[in-house]
Amino acid sequence: MKSNRIVKVWDLPVRLFHWLLVTAFFLAYFTEDELMTIHVWAGYTVLGLVLFRIIWGFVGTRYARFSSFLCSPSGAFAYLKDVLLLRAKRYLGHNPAGAMMIVLLLIGVFMTAVTGIIAYAADEGAGPLAGIVTRNGELWEEVHELSADFTLFLVFLHVAGVVVESLLHRENLVKSMIDGNKRVEESVGRIDDEPSKKQTAHR
Repeated sequence: MKSNRIVKVWDLPVRLFHWLLVTAFFLAYFTEDELMTIHVWAGYTVLGLVLFRIIWGFVGTRYARFSSFLCSPSGAFAYLKDVLLLRAKRYLGHNPAGAMMIVLLLIGVFMTAVTGIIAYAADEGAGPLAGIVTRNGELWEEVHELSADFTLFLVFLHVAGVVVESLLHRENLVKSMIDGNKRVEESVGRIDDEPSKKQTAHR
């Protein structure tokens, strides 16, 4: 027999990072020109959040650490194949495809923020790089916009993945990122407070 046990998987810093990043990215994406001040500060917020997540990926709690979920691209693509065949394993933390998406999203938002700071310095002579970057403003603006659009595309893929995973494993992943809780399917009689590594994946 099996029973469901609820465990805390996503800690508060991870959940706050996730929703603050969503808010800051979309605020920056849809503001510019007349709302440049909001756009700029939203961009700074995005960069600060990414730097925090990188640090937290090394010193945070179990499921927040990169060592608990990073895998090779081949592992991520193998997992996606299993998803298409409706036989993908369930992970308490990030699954291999989700891990790859996290890396891509972090790179995407980081590049968007950095190129935005460079373009701001070149175009407006403002920001932390003012006086350092003074040329190629239009080029950096184009790179900045391409980075933002590519990151938005990744966000749509991420949302689609969340929907598919939620349906495949019959769980609400959005709710999990709000309260931090996920269920563990286990044999009746176990008293472990935390699942072993072999228990991080269930069908």
